[in-house]
Amino acid sequence: MALNLLSPTEIKAISFLDSSKSNNSYLLKLQGGIALKRKDYGATFGKRIHCSTQPPPPAWPGRAVAEPGRKIWDGPKPIAVVGSTGSIGTQTLDIVAEHPDKFRVVALAAGSNVALLADQVRQFKPKLVAIRNESLITELKAALSDFEPKPEIISGEEGIAEVARHPEAVSVMTGIVGCAGLKPTVAAIEAGKDIALANKETLIAGGPFVLPLAHKHKVKILPADSEHSAIFQCIQGLPEGALRRIILTASGGAFRDWLVGKLKEVKVSDALKHPNWNMGKKITVDSATLFNKGLEVIEAHYLYGADYDNIEIVIHPQSIVHSMVETQDSSVLAQLGWPDMRLPILYTMSWPERVPCSEVTWPRLDLCKSNSLVFKAPDCVKYPPMDLAYSAGRAGGTMTGVLSAANEKAVELFIDERISYLDIFKVVEKTCDKHRNELVLRPSLEEIIHYDLWARKYAASLAQSSLEPAMV
Repeated sequence: MALNLLSPTEIKAISFLDSSKSNNSYLLKLQGGIALKRKDYGATFGKRIHCSTQPPPPAWPGRAVAEPGRKIWDGPKPIAVVGSTGSIGTQTLDIVAEHPDKFRVVALAAGSNVALLADQVRQFKPKLVAIRNESLITELKAALSDFEPKPEIISGEEGIAEVARHPEAVSVMTGIVGCAGLKPTVAAIEAGKDIALANKETLIAGGPFVLPLAHKHKVKILPADSEHSAIFQCIQGLPEGALRRIILTASGGAFRDWLVGKLKEVKVSDALKHPNWNMGKKITVDSATLFNKGLEVIEAHYLYGADYDNIEIVIHPQSIVHSMVETQDSSVLAQLGWPDMRLPILYTMSWPERVPCSEVTWPRLDLCKSNSLVFKAPDCVKYPPMDLAYSAGRAGGTMTGVLSAANEKAVELFIDERISYLDIFKVVEKTCDKHRNELVLRPSLEEIIHYDLWARKYAASLAQSSLEPAMV
């Protein structure tokens, strides 16, 4: 089911009448407010849902079991960090600093933040350092001119890949955002490194290529985001075939308490007011639209092999339950904790071990302080990206990467005030619809990157043509 926005002159608003599904559609009653009309994605880019092509093998087929005797290093675990100056990278290094007996850094890669990268080199003493922006290599060398022992310093995309495949690294934290993180991740997999996965595009865009490659090289892909880490923790030790359903929790974002009719009035400042925490602009807007959760549905499918019919989203405003799994006997297992990205990052780095942490810097969960825990079904009218993401996931191949890239561009256009909030969904829908005749079910890495770039360009072109003026 999909919802197409109508012009204000056609219909003024909509309210949800009946959420019971019938032939992949919903019953809607139009009343005065935002205008939506019904569309079945099965007739558009979702028409390839029933494809005979086998999906790629999941990273973890519904269960996680540590292989005995797999440890292949002495002393602290040697890691490489790709994207060391970003949010994931800095939190990873904070964990290393707190647990030097457990981890050591052998290689770092960053984009252009010379000052922070130089500070990281001084603190963690890696043997290899790469900076993507080649014009800054002289500045980085100058910033480290008085530092010993000097690391090897390289630059460019190949330099980032060299960090990812560093011979001493056992695990690589992939913190680069977007398709830029795909090539170093592939380099790490080909070198036999386990992947601490914080780059969504690795699976959303690259799943059909990356997963077979990981199985070929016997590499483990360990999820570092909170929802998929929660699922990963819940499936530890499950017997084969025990997983029935995955339940992803969502905060509901900035507009979880807004009436649907008010969404046409959304300003950028409204979308950036997350009710629970402060995050970057892109992820905060994705939380408001629930695109982030739709993308996580696709990741869950690739990570755990669950059918899309068995992956559900629930709104959980407190963000204490990070996700759940249901087993075949109807037991539901959940992972709980205060909202803190360091915990899933740490578990990704230490698995299958559990590292003792200080109560001062890692507050323990007190359920008596968390008051009540509330769960409710998401409103598909308020959050139409959910259905779009499910349809893209079922189409498979390059469609999921196109979805993600188009959304990234659409959010950028919204933040720059070039399109309206409700146009975000329309841009992504039109881009996916345009791609349906070029869908590649078993793409190469080059095809994945090609369609990522294509989707961004096509989405940008929509803002200059059919979406002017804004639709609502």
